[in-house]
Amino acid sequence: MTLVSRNESELIALAQNGDSSALEELLRLHYDMVFSICRKLTGNDADANDATQESLLSIVRGLPSFQGTSKFSTWIYRIATNATLDELRKRSRRPITGFEENHPLADRETRLEDSVIDSLDIQAALDRLPEDFRTPIVLREKLGMNYEEISNLLQLPAGTVKSRIARARSKLKDDLLGNKTMLSPVKEVDNE
Repeated sequence: MTLVSRNESELIALAQNGDSSALEELLRLHYDMVFSICRKLTGNDADANDATQESLLSIVRGLPSFQGTSKFSTWIYRIATNATLDELRKRSRRPITGFEENHPLADRETRLEDSVIDSLDIQAALDRLPEDFRTPIVLREKLGMNYEEISNLLQLPAGTVKSRIARARSKLKDDLLGNKTMLSPVKEVDNE
């Protein structure tokens, strides 16, 4: 049974007061958005499913402390982004397994390998960026968010967001082209 007559703010208030059906509906209403964010950031369904589940758990855990100072969707976006970045960090620590060369599927895998290598190189370069630079570039390039949306989501001035994205692009270009000595490395910056 769906509760279509309730608006989002009613559902939030009811869920914060322990109404499990309201909580279930809130999660159902936002599931597609959460999965979409996770899928775009991870690049695959398996990691996206893991990140989505972690996001939903974080939403449930954090809902009692949701103050309403930002839009609920913005709050969820932030949770999903953080959960997905955590999943990407976990993924980067997992060993990559493949087929041995004499395996019958090795030829098919070889054809896919070239297209996957570029993605892996980009992901590895993203993983090497400090989080302060990685998060805005991922939100911009993989999720297609504009500077204002990123600024609001990360609660940073728009100029800081633009600067971090520009510096992240520069570092990624340098890293991917192998010109590690041409540009100075990106460093964590406290005040911009």
